[in-house]
Amino acid sequence: MDATIERSTLRGRARAPPSKSYTHRAILAAGYGSEATVHDPLVSADTQATRRAVEAYGGETDLSEDRSTLTVEGFDGRPDVPADVIDCANSGTTMRLTTATAALADGLTVLTGDGSLRSRPQGPLLDAIEQLGGRAESTRGNGQAPLVVGGPVDGGTASIPGDVSSQFVTALLMAGAVSDDGIAVDLETELKSAPYVDITVEVLEAFGVEAEEIDGGYRVEGGQSYAPEGGEYHVPGDFSSMSYLLAAGALAAPDGLVVEGAYPSAQGDSAIVDVLERMGADIEWDREAGEITVSQSDLTGVEVSVADTPDLLPTIAVLGAAADGTTSIVDCEHVRYKETDRVSVMAESLTEMGAAVVEEQDRLSIRGGETNLRGATLPGRDDHRIIMSLAVAGLVADGETTITEAEDVDVSFPGFFDTLAELGANVSK
Repeated sequence: MDATIERSTLRGRARAPPSKSYTHRAILAAGYGSEATVHDPLVSADTQATRRAVEAYGGETDLSEDRSTLTVEGFDGRPDVPADVIDCANSGTTMRLTTATAALADGLTVLTGDGSLRSRPQGPLLDAIEQLGGRAESTRGNGQAPLVVGGPVDGGTASIPGDVSSQFVTALLMAGAVSDDGIAVDLETELKSAPYVDITVEVLEAFGVEAEEIDGGYRVEGGQSYAPEGGEYHVPGDFSSMSYLLAAGALAAPDGLVVEGAYPSAQGDSAIVDVLERMGADIEWDREAGEITVSQSDLTGVEVSVADTPDLLPTIAVLGAAADGTTSIVDCEHVRYKETDRVSVMAESLTEMGAAVVEEQDRLSIRGGETNLRGATLPGRDDHRIIMSLAVAGLVADGETTITEAEDVDVSFPGFFDTLAELGANVSK
């Protein structure tokens, strides 16, 4: 599917989808337990991959007809050896989190995914599993999927780098809670994307599992049970997805745009509110009501670190292209290891749209004062965040902006283009 966006004026109210990060963790946490109901899950390509993985390990899941609840009968801490290969599709979160699950099973599990996922680094997690006494191999010997993982591991201590992916820490903590001896994670380098581990700890707590940050890492005791209060868990709204709506409002909603479902949580990507405030946006967050109101504003470039918020880089890059002055996005090298090298892709895409961009290994600078955005035909790169951010750029570019392979927004924000159209965007697909 191709999506074409023209310069538009937005107004109205929109609700961002539920959090993808929380949904992944909640589905797997329910799988580790005996039975739980997950309310308001994000039903997307990525989270469906995690659901399939839980089923492969012996759990059962049932999505209600209105897709508002997912009932999970879990494998109660003892995953089966899957009868077939686990296909994680394009979901890096699914692969990393459920690779650690495989280390608990008494046998071998094979995990793979699409071409993009098979290019992403998994080596540190494989090394950690081997330190814990399990078997963990890349079939090609390059630290990338397909992966072969075997157990069962009893627990122990594993040392991993913290600057590749926080998901390795999440995977080990979630599995460690149901291991016999628990797992301690020693970080060899500073942890990037730390708020995502905060999300994990928050979800674990909601499911009755205790994990803690210790000097130089994290620890979770073994022999715990996953059981949320009343057997139910509610997924909060997703700030990564909200970032596109908030950016759209700051660029193209002179009469204001209200984003619903914005309740406070451990999500690091709520930092988008602070970024917009620093850039001079007219934005207000009613935390009690869970609503953010943002209006079209004259923005000024700022320097932003995305060490803990890598998914915000594409959104901030687009805001920088529309702002006066220079916006510098720093601490971004780890953003190169997402579905695509998002640093290079945003540099190339915004340059094609007429922006003045300077790309360095750990910095992306967008000179908004030298930029007049114009429409272009741009590849979606099989990356939902690239597609949505470029669609926001298309709202303020001269002419038409066409994004190819735009159906990949279904990974995290199904109905994204319909939402834009309901807000008044000139969009066709």
